[in-house]
Amino acid sequence: MSAPACGHLPVSPSQAPPAQAFKVLGVRVNAVQIPDVIAQMEKWIAERCQCHFIAVTGMHGVTEAQHDPLFKQILNSADLVVPDGMPLVWLGRHHGHALRRRVYGPELMQTFCRATGSKYRHFFYGGMPGVAALIAKVLESEYGINVVGDYSPPFRPLSQQEDEEVISLINAARADILWVGLSTPKQERWMYEHRPRLLVPAVVGVGAAFDVNSGRSRQAPPWMREHGLEWSFRLLQEPRRLWKRYLIYGSEFACRVTLELLSSRRLD
Repeated sequence: MSAPACGHLPVSPSQAPPAQAFKVLGVRVNAVQIPDVIAQMEKWIAERCQCHFIAVTGMHGVTEAQHDPLFKQILNSADLVVPDGMPLVWLGRHHGHALRRRVYGPELMQTFCRATGSKYRHFFYGGMPGVAALIAKVLESEYGINVVGDYSPPFRPLSQQEDEEVISLINAARADILWVGLSTPKQERWMYEHRPRLLVPAVVGVGAAFDVNSGRSRQAPPWMREHGLEWSFRLLQEPRRLWKRYLIYGSEFACRVTLELLSSRRLD
């Protein structure tokens, strides 16, 4: 007898996050590394009992959640919230977790594809027109993955009929992994809203990974990525789009976290 299709069972809060986690400004962050995430994804695929989604989150997502209680709820309802950003890694260490590195979205995608090859069925959703098809082609060529579909949505809200057609397209492809590249907070909202209708066991929001791994955008050198300096590289690359995220939200994040840490020390 085959396993029940993902989405045939209700999403159950009791089946969500692993115990190893810490809170940052009210957002649960799982103390995991890339091998842990891959192992969890493979477990979900093997069980194929419901749809799970992973939020790959850094300073931007946590700060966005301070302005939008619904978005904070969305992050906390994710099956995994992984630390894509050195500030979250440093805070995890402060809370006693042995986090060596960040769970960097592009690296998670590449490592999963390299480790599993053609074992699973992949669908790519998001990006600029043609980018989903491009990243699918690049990863298929590089790692021999099994691509079963791609779709780049238009830059406008989909009609109800269009949305239903996209979900039908994804479900008909019988994907094991759905990679979503819409950027934060749009991709987390999309995964949360569509999870009840998706027949995919593992859905992962990887944001800029579509552009980085397809070669459309440059990424910071490894030494910058591993020492919390990637923000400065990206800001120089796209100042008009990213200035608010890094200069305004970055400063706000630092202030809020400092106050939270000082408050916890007083309570201790």
